[in-house]
Amino acid sequence: MAQALVLNATYEPLTVVPIRRAVVLVVGNKAELVHAREQRWHSERLEVPVPTVIRLRRFVRVPYRRRTALSRRAVFARDLNRCQYCGGAAENLDHVLPRSRGGAHEWDNVVAACRPCNARKGNRTPHEAGMDLRTSPQPPHQHGWLLVGLAAPPHPSWDAYLGAAAS
Repeated sequence: MAQALVLNATYEPLTVVPIRRAVVLVVGNKAELVHAREQRWHSERLEVPVPTVIRLRRFVRVPYRRRTALSRRAVFARDLNRCQYCGGAAENLDHVLPRSRGGAHEWDNVVAACRPCNARKGNRTPHEAGMDLRTSPQPPHQHGWLLVGLAAPPHPSWDAYLGAAAS
């Protein structure tokens, strides 16, 4: 199901909604269309472009700074479903410094790994196992929480608002 990015009045990303909800916000004059697809939705008396990005007309105060929760799905999204040791398809999570040796379950200690690499590393550090990480694990970009729940890749028109998170 296609989705649209909702921006605050200040062009700050707020959330992602189904296209039907985005159309309702635009038709109800609660939001304005920023980017649209080539398709259009038709009714008996109305023709509406299918939105990819909308901007709310009134500012919405967000009382807290959102952070992406550490989860299996989020780690796989951050690592693009690739093993961080060999680059193959990832199936498991691996703690760079094993938890049994004091490693924390935090963004900078968890990576996606394939089963053979995870088994080869075992209860050792990558250095002790003679393995190298392809990228250094770190928390996702500030808007990474928006991308975790998406069923499909984000629309290219979102890149200007999400920055490095969408790429």
